[in-house]
Amino acid sequence: MQELLDKIGQSAGEIYNYLNNNGESTFSKMKKELDLKGNFADLGLGWLAREDKVEISKKGTSVSVRLK
Repeated sequence: MQELLDKIGQSAGEIYNYLNNNGESTFSKMKKELDLKGNFADLGLGWLAREDKVEISKKGTSVSVRLK
């Protein structure tokens, strides 16, 4: 279980750094560029959302993410 939590935390860190360096991004573009396997992009973003570090918005069918 701890290994899984570590991987989710690592994914959250990669997402945070990506957004910090690139600004607002669509979730699909960020996920593709980071190449996070399985559901780790979703889990990492959820982690950051729970910590209130990101703002998530939906424009049409596209989901955008940015740091708060």
